[in-house]
Order: sequence, then structure tokens, then C-alpha cells
Amino acid sequence: MWFWLSLIALLFWSGSDLFSKIGSKPDDKYSHWKMSMAVGLIMGIHAAYEIFIGGVEISFDAILVYLPASFMYILSMVIGYIALRFTELSISSPICNSSGAIAAILCFVFLHEAQTVVQVIGILLVAAGVIGLGFAEMKESDEARFERQKNARVQYRKSWIALVLPILYCLIDALGTFFDSVILREEDTETFLDTVFPRTLDEGVANVAYELTWLAIGIVAAVYVLIIKKEKLRLRREGPKVIGGICETAGQFAYIYALGDTLHSGFAAAIISAYCAVSVLWSRIFLREKLSWKHYAAILVAICGIVLLGIYDG
Repeated sequence: MWFWLSLIALLFWSGSDLFSKIGSKPDDKYSHWKMSMAVGLIMGIHAAYEIFIGGVEISFDAILVYLPASFMYILSMVIGYIALRFTELSISSPICNSSGAIAAILCFVFLHEAQTVVQVIGILLVAAGVIGLGFAEMKESDEARFERQKNARVQYRKSWIALVLPILYCLIDALGTFFDSVILREEDTETFLDTVFPRTLDEGVANVAYELTWLAIGIVAAVYVLIIKKEKLRLRREGPKVIGGICETAGQFAYIYALGDTLHSGFAAAIISAYCAVSVLWSRIFLREKLSWKHYAAILVAICGIVLLGIYDG
């Protein structure tokens, strides 16, 4: 069952990337707020299912305990939605999903988690891939960029913000993973962070706490967009955002149970960590994005590192 759940998580999260990108219009400065509305709505619906049908017991205290991780995850995702307005999905997704390398370093420094040779190689590959991707992006001439983008749905100009935002996502998401590791640590684990995070949570409770926090953000986004800014929503334009929210929530649900099989968690993590590679594939097929061989070489290096870190994570 773990294998199919891993594939489901991979497909849904790559689908979330695709539909979030389709819904992030370069000319809509509120697209990230609208995307937050959609994700918050779907997350809230699933949280209600888990509470009233699944029997998950949630409390305001649990939401507060998990808030540091929830806040970092949500902030990184919102930044990621902004980034999708300025660059190709093929470029942003591999950079964003390199956060596992930063999280591994944080866990080593602050939680004293042992590093294996595989983990070190994975971190180095991710770093090399992201740096290489940055060089390929910024060194590309305007003529070459225009030539490879001429058949794409949207053309993008060279800009530092197109790289800075995915890197910010990467760093903040890594902090979320680090806080996750602290909050969901084993009860017999002792670190200096015990005075800051004195309690542990069950994974199911933590996930519902995360979804309810997303619901709160979605409500704030709705008030801002619909009431304060008086934006009108059109189904054709905003529909992909809802599909993206559904994919994000379904992927998260499958991810939790795929890694719940402790005998195969390493294999599951490796499969799921490769979803950014599928995102790049979808962008080539459906968005007609085309990169140079330097871009693809750097992406391949980064993805290899991400998969190695996924194996280590298990």
C-alpha cells in the first residue's frame, strides 16, 4: 500500500505545482491571495472531515504548539505562489524542493542528528544544482531566452526576483521542516530546545492543526481580496487554483500515510521527493516550457540530491 500512496502523493503534489502555476497569472497581483483562499478552503474542509468523521481530537493548544511549523510552511507556500508569477515552473519547483538539504543541515547543527555519506552527497548535489541553475538563468542572453520561450504560454524577463523568491521558499520551508522535527520528536529525545518546545504532538493532530491554520489564512485572504479590494472572482480564471488546492491537500494526506509504513518509509520518501521532476515534465508538456541544456543539467543534479535526501529521510 505504501507504494501506491507514494505515487499518489507524487502525482498530486506535482499536480498542485502545475495547477498553481496555471492559476498564477503574471498580470494578477492578487493571485497569491486567491491561491491562499483556495488552499485554505480545501484544507479546512479536510480538517472538518478528520475531526468529525475521522475522530481526530484537536484543541487550540495543539494548534498553538504546532504554529511555528505551520507558519513557516504556509509562509513559504505563499512566497512560492508569488514566485510562480515571475518564472517558469521548471525553474522554481526544483529550487523550492531543495529545502530538504537546508533542513538536514539545521537538524545536524541544532538536533545533533548524525549525517551519513549519502546525506552529505545529497546536500552537495542540491547545492551544486541550485547554484548551477542560478548561473544558467542569469547568464542566458535575452535572444536565447526569447528563442526558447517563443512557444510557451507566457514569456518571462530575466530578473533577480525570479530566483530570490524560490530561494526564500527553500529557506523558510526548511525552517518549517526543522520545527516539525522538533515538535514531532520522540518523547525520549533530549535537546536544548526542550525549553522552547516542551511538548510533542501526534502526526494526525499536527496535520489537522496545520490545516486549520491554513483555513484561518484562507479566511484572512478572502476578507482582503473580496471585501477590502473588492475583487471579482471568475470560475474560468480561478478554477485552476481550486484544483491546485485539492491536489495539495490530497498529496499531504497520502504523504502522511505513505511515510507511516516504517518498514518502507525510506523508499516512500525517495519516490515522493522526486515529484519536482514530474512537475518539470508537466511544465514541458502542458505549459510548453523549454529550457536550455544547462538548465536541465542543473535540474537533474539537484533532483538527484533531493532523491538521495529523501532516501536518507526514511
